[in-house]
Amino acid sequence: MALVTVYWHYEGTEMSPVWDTHDDYYPHLRNRLAPPTDRAVAALLEDLGERGLLDDTLVVCMGEFGRTPKVNAQGGRDPWPHVQSVLLAGAGVRGGSAYGSSDRIGAGPAEKPVAPHDLTATVLHLLGVQPDLEVHDRTGRPLRACDGTPVRGVFA
Repeated sequence: MALVTVYWHYEGTEMSPVWDTHDDYYPHLRNRLAPPTDRAVAALLEDLGERGLLDDTLVVCMGEFGRTPKVNAQGGRDPWPHVQSVLLAGAGVRGGSAYGSSDRIGAGPAEKPVAPHDLTATVLHLLGVQPDLEVHDRTGRPLRACDGTPVRGVFA
């Protein structure tokens, strides 16, 4: 198993860090973020599929939180922990589907909310980690890897 993390931002510009969109949210997404992200994710999934690797590869696209439903005075959106979109693909995830929804303005969950510990349990499950896995800290104290429950509604 290998885990790869991709951090994306433009070096040497006033626009970095790129995804920290507190100002000019919509033009920033439309002109600099969404198009290359759409192309990169689509190309990655297509390549993995063509090479027969998608069934064994879990792709996760997410940040650490969502964005406020209301635009701030600078035309941006600030951190919002109550609703967030996450893309999961491959490794047993049902393709071409959505799970859950937010309310009309994106302020809170409306259907099938997923807590962070359940998302973690889902990712661990898709990576083949047993739900009762116990890890030990430096003092030898046993800790359960995750107390969440996998979200079975995303599985193929």
